[in-house]
Amino acid sequence: MLRHWHEAVPNDRMAHLIKDTMRAFDRSLRVRLARHEVQMGHWVYLRILWERDGLTKRELSIEAGVAEPTTFIALRAMESLGYVTLEQRADNRKNVYVFLTPKGRKLKRQLVPLAEEVNAMALQGLQQEDVAAVRRALLTMLDNLARDEALGE
Repeated sequence: MLRHWHEAVPNDRMAHLIKDTMRAFDRSLRVRLARHEVQMGHWVYLRILWERDGLTKRELSIEAGVAEPTTFIALRAMESLGYVTLEQRADNRKNVYVFLTPKGRKLKRQLVPLAEEVNAMALQGLQQEDVAAVRRALLTMLDNLARDEALGE
């Protein structure tokens, strides 16, 4: 993959470069999470719940950008691992609310440093101003693509 980007097609489309970079980030984090017996799919939901515990299953799906049936399967697995509880409220039996357990909350102290480690490793050798420029560029791309998506709706 590296030879491809440096030699074969150094000016290939930006989307491909970003996709391959994200895959490399994912692989690096996946290996670290596996050492703690946490799946990458669970990481997505844990990160959201660490910031906003008690979301409905639907809200969590939307926030994660994942279909509800996929979220439900992951949540059932996370429940069996003791990371979350799924609850219905007496006043609203329709919604399923997702709450972290103490074990799920505790994972934050173990796992967030792993993600920070991957980010630090990826940024090695870059100057702060280069990191800031990349961040600005990526945010601009996200804004442009969000505008394009909104126009298509």
